[in-house]
Amino acid sequence: MPSNDARNLLQCAVPTAAAGVVTAAVSGVVAGGKGAVGAGIGALLAVLFMGIGLYVLQWTAKTLPQLFQAMGLMLYGAQLLLLMIFVALFRDTSLFNAKAFAVGLVVATVVWMAAQARAHMKAKIFYIDPDSEKSEKPEKTGSSS
Repeated sequence: MPSNDARNLLQCAVPTAAAGVVTAAVSGVVAGGKGAVGAGIGALLAVLFMGIGLYVLQWTAKTLPQLFQAMGLMLYGAQLLLLMIFVALFRDTSLFNAKAFAVGLVVATVVWMAAQARAHMKAKIFYIDPDSEKSEKPEKTGSSS
């Protein structure tokens, strides 16, 4: 993973992990140990899904740019499907508090999206390839006397 991609991932994952710890602590106070576990699992799931999604989209943008938008739509659909499968598997669990899980998942997702937007705005991304200007020499037009 190139350094810009790793930096972008780090700028998203660190605040999200911090928000997950805070959410787990608050849920632990409000709903007990099962609340803390639920919020922690929700935050961890959000970090995993969003991190893998960011990596896949960055890889797609570099290798298959023509498929970037379609891959983004497919990726978000797959993430929702995997989340629904997880929720269906643990619907009647007594391992964690389901409401705390939902709060942890939502808080972590919102923090990730805000951190990703901030990282993208602060990134210095070229919109003109500086190497292409050096290789292309302008042709002279008009008559020279």
